Amino acid sequence: MLASPAVRVNPGGLTVSNTRESRISAPMEYKTTNNRHTMPAVEREQRRMEGLHDWYRTSALGRWLRVAEQRELEAVLSNLFGYHMIQIGAAYDDGLYKSCRIPHQCIVDGLFSLNADDLVQRRTGVVSVPESLPILSGSIDVVVLPHTLEFAVDPYEVVREVDRVLIPEGHVIILGFNPWSLWGGVRALRYRSDRFPWCGKFRSMSRIREWLRLVGFDTVLCRTSCFRPPLVHEPTLRRLEFMERLGGRYARNRGGVYLLLGKKRVATLTPVRPVWKPRRVVVSDLVKSPTQ
Repeated sequence: MLASPAVRVNPGGLTVSNTRESRISAPMEYKTTNNRHTMPAVEREQRRMEGLHDWYRTSALGRWLRVAEQRELEAVLSNLFGYHMIQIGAAYDDGLYKSCRIPHQCIVDGLFSLNADDLVQRRTGVVSVPESLPILSGSIDVVVLPHTLEFAVDPYEVVREVDRVLIPEGHVIILGFNPWSLWGGVRALRYRSDRFPWCGKFRSMSRIREWLRLVGFDTVLCRTSCFRPPLVHEPTLRRLEFMERLGGRYARNRGGVYLLLGKKRVATLTPVRPVWKPRRVVVSDLVKSPTQ
């Protein structure tokens, strides 16, 4: 159902690679009706995802956030079942989720500049833009979007693509930065900054829930975490651990990061059999009136 490991899909062509050498090449065009899907926009999206990946690895705040988010993800994934799971966006590449019971896990990344060795090192199985996935419709059980919508060219198109590849009753897990939090306040002060993660477009939980409702999803779970301010000093972050307990009790919707779990809703049709009524026959001339 999924494409082979190390699959490249870009606006110029499709290349399927296995470790070092390319094995299959076929032309493929990235078709869309949205004018925002131009090559400069796609390249800008790739640079942002690469910058987010580096921020998670090199920054003290990014490393702390990665541990906190993976803890939240594993708590949700431990209760989900299926055969195939994909993560769109290589925010985390140090192995997927050990507590997940889904056997086949794959990362979809949009960095076309990486060679085969880098793809293997980053555990990337499919290279593609998130708005046009080379995956069969109705073939994936769980999709994980770790801050993918903040840096995508067309985030609503990504949500529609997730709806296409998910099976009926499949699940999507969305991680996003909460604009109504301390993190959102810092981002408002740095709205022109090119540093991560402040260069992304923070979207509220209500907006994402509305998008999910439009494509036919039910919101199963919605919660926030990371109530500490986004400080780069790691010892200070450890000393502010009490804010997680206070925020979880008194400000549950004001965490810096939110997690949404959506379930694909499928309306089943119940066949209704027609009710046959007996036809009345009028025979007035053939019936004689009774005699006394």
